[in-house]
Amino acid sequence: MNRDVVTRLGVKIDPEKESVKIDGIPLPRMVSKIYLLLNKPKGYISAVSGPPGRPLVTDLLKKPGKRVFPVGRLDYDAEGVLILTNDGELANRLIHPRHNIPKRYHVKVKDIPDCRDIKRLERGIYLEDGKTLPARAKIIKETKENSWIEITVYEGRNRLIKRMCMAIGHPVAKLKRIEFAGIKLGNMKSGSYRELTPKEMDILKKKIEKNLRS
Repeated sequence: MNRDVVTRLGVKIDPEKESVKIDGIPLPRMVSKIYLLLNKPKGYISAVSGPPGRPLVTDLLKKPGKRVFPVGRLDYDAEGVLILTNDGELANRLIHPRHNIPKRYHVKVKDIPDCRDIKRLERGIYLEDGKTLPARAKIIKETKENSWIEITVYEGRNRLIKRMCMAIGHPVAKLKRIEFAGIKLGNMKSGSYRELTPKEMDILKKKIEKNLRS
């Protein structure tokens, strides 16, 4: 520690600023974990790098001090719940297909799907990369020209919601993820972010444990 030789128990250090060696061999540094909830706006890429000129979700953060990355992806023109972290193990469990983590969306589509369309969404639809897992779907609002559907899926394929809605003949006009693994936006403004609360962290861990047992 600062080239000092420690000869007594109970010496405290800052593991992120100081290094410790035993017999000349450095111990790996402990990095504190960060868990953030972002209300992603449209027009941002859910990645830590991307094409020049296109903003990244990490650009919205006020330098958290440590590198974080988004858990899964949310389309460039989509908005809503996005978790960012530097905890690779937790992130992998949240996006792994076998854990069936729920993702709930409000989707504005063209025209009004009928009961058969909704049943198709729920039973599973054959896409070019295979049949979708059973989902939950219901119409929550209708107008003469479009409607809003609430859809909950349990997988994370690329552009999944848009492809599902296109397959039933109702293209997506607007897409917002309102819940991910039990974590909700509440009254957060678009583009704002905050740390996950201990209660929310408990929700995430319980969701993973429950799905591992099922």
